[in-house]
Amino acid sequence: MGSSADRDRNIEAAARLVRRAAEAGARLVVLPEKWPYIHGPRLLDGAEPLDGGPSLTAVQGWARDLGLAILAGSIVEAVEGDRRARNTSALVLPDGSVAAVYRKLHMFDVDVGGVSYRESAATAPGDAIVVGEALGHRIGMSVCYDLRFPELYRRLADGGAEVIVVPAAFTAVTGRDHSEPLLRARAIENQAFVIAAGQHGRHDDGTESHGRSMVIDPWGIVLAQAPDGEGLAVADLDFATLEAVRARLPALRHRRPEVYGGETRS
Repeated sequence: MGSSADRDRNIEAAARLVRRAAEAGARLVVLPEKWPYIHGPRLLDGAEPLDGGPSLTAVQGWARDLGLAILAGSIVEAVEGDRRARNTSALVLPDGSVAAVYRKLHMFDVDVGGVSYRESAATAPGDAIVVGEALGHRIGMSVCYDLRFPELYRRLADGGAEVIVVPAAFTAVTGRDHSEPLLRARAIENQAFVIAAGQHGRHDDGTESHGRSMVIDPWGIVLAQAPDGEGLAVADLDFATLEAVRARLPALRHRRPEVYGGETRS
């Protein structure tokens, strides 16, 4: 998706794409980061409560109507009594219930491509690592910039994650050079499927997102990738493949956590 500051238009676009995904046979649909509203300097104008807000309510309706599990990308969540929002993701089950809620841990305060991004100015970080369950499988939750912190993903793997979701709005600069290598690395090192749904194109605030949504298997192979522009990446997740990879190359069992916490010699 290429979201804007027009929430109604964004929800209409998401509804259209979710239905296309359902028609293509999808059972789990992942939306991008900030799919209902994206606008840097005026981010708080798009903040809404999670429960009862228009965006999550729409997702719950689509899930029930289509019989899908939907990862509601991320929503700019208003928090009562706090001047800062949260960058919040919700995992919705086919009956419309919310199975898990995750608030982005790492704030994107960087200078890239001639633009200064200061996510922490309007958004406070979450404080919990979250693995939810949908369709009989464990789903590890993360958002965009979290991708650069491998310790988070190892904790998700330790929590039983078989699928890791990364809704994102990678910048055109960082996305071009870093998104695919990092996404494939997270899949390989944690022996899990990775589903990354990205914003694309130029937004109302002048920033530009990379797009190229993709699905990656536990061996690091890209199973499907969306073309530039609005669209879908659809793939079958074969969990027998996941089990085979973990059995043949049992790196997760070969870890030495009793050593990692010790002294580093020089």
